[in-house]
Amino acid sequence: MARRRGFFAEMQHQAKLTEQRQRAAAREQEAAVRRAEQARKAEERAKLAAQRASESERKRLEKEAATAHTASRQAEVEQLNSELAALYDRVDSLLEATLDVDDYVDLDKLRRTVKHPPFEREKLKRPLSAPQPIPEPAPPVFQPPAPPTGLFGRKQKMAEAQAQAEADFAQARAQWEEEMRLLPGRREKLAARHEAAEETRKRALAAELSRYEAECAEREKEVAEHNADLDQLIANLGYGSVEAVQEYVGIVLANSVYPEGFTVEHEAQFDPETAELSLRVLIPEPSTIPTIKAYRYVKASDEITPVALSQKDAKDRYLGIVQQMALRSLHEVFEADRRGLIQSISLEVGAQTIDPATGKGIYVPFLAVSTSREVFSDIDLSAVVPAATLEYLGASVSKNPLGLVAANTEGVRRS
Repeated sequence: MARRRGFFAEMQHQAKLTEQRQRAAAREQEAAVRRAEQARKAEERAKLAAQRASESERKRLEKEAATAHTASRQAEVEQLNSELAALYDRVDSLLEATLDVDDYVDLDKLRRTVKHPPFEREKLKRPLSAPQPIPEPAPPVFQPPAPPTGLFGRKQKMAEAQAQAEADFAQARAQWEEEMRLLPGRREKLAARHEAAEETRKRALAAELSRYEAECAEREKEVAEHNADLDQLIANLGYGSVEAVQEYVGIVLANSVYPEGFTVEHEAQFDPETAELSLRVLIPEPSTIPTIKAYRYVKASDEITPVALSQKDAKDRYLGIVQQMALRSLHEVFEADRRGLIQSISLEVGAQTIDPATGKGIYVPFLAVSTSREVFSDIDLSAVVPAATLEYLGASVSKNPLGLVAANTEGVRRS
């Protein structure tokens, strides 16, 4: 047995893990913010009280502060115990959690559609505004001199003023004519700069559109390939092909939601001749499951310390996890396989761990069971005791999976 998740199953699995991580991060952040705010307010209150207190009041306030500190630590203990109880509740109800869930996976819902982001350089599509035309300068107008004042030499003064006015006019006229001569050239240069800027814009637009269209084409290609693979999977599943059945089982099991930090892996192999699925379920090794009964506050040392579960309770809890994982996995596969392609399942539940004797990685099977669809479908899982159900199915179960004692899998029927 060596087949792990296929592409679609891995996609489902990673999506579930991402959702779990995001939810956990959001909760932790909200809790941290609340704790920080509470601590800040408490500190402010303490400072204000100390500033206002007289010597006689200070002792009373110190006593009240000590009482408040103890209450705060007790609250921490209650929070830790609440979280611990919630965790145990989730791992103790692994089977119950899936009974109200329809494990069938509609593969058509895995179909993708192309979603292109908007074109980021929309401004390049707008032509540059044409430059304002350079206006023609107004021609100079001759300004006759004002009549001279005084009683003497008025005629000569008038002649000189007239000559100066005519000279000024001639100079202004010459400047105007020069500006008029240069005006067509200036207008051509302005138009040329605008045209060059427009060409630059058009080239940039063409390059950006080419890049954008190439990215769109790549996205469309990826989606088309994904949907084509999905169509092939659906078609092959209809034929009951080995790869398709194994892929579908992988999708179903990857879709199963477990408590945060409780990582489950699967390996599946389908035999079309016997219609039997060999399924291996890898659960977290015993050392990853908490063995704390509760937390308590030790006032003398101002410490919060864990109280260990009894060995029997720890063994019973991990054994319960193994038993529930077996029934849950059988249930999910049979329920999801509406075509009835899988008529029986040969199941193992175990863990990958480190052999304390050799220090090397080993697989330890904790449970082995084989059952047919007909027999299993007749069981009402909502009203069973897992240990009794597994005994009814003829399962071989480790007497101490917490201690990494392997189950005897030799006597379990195989196809």
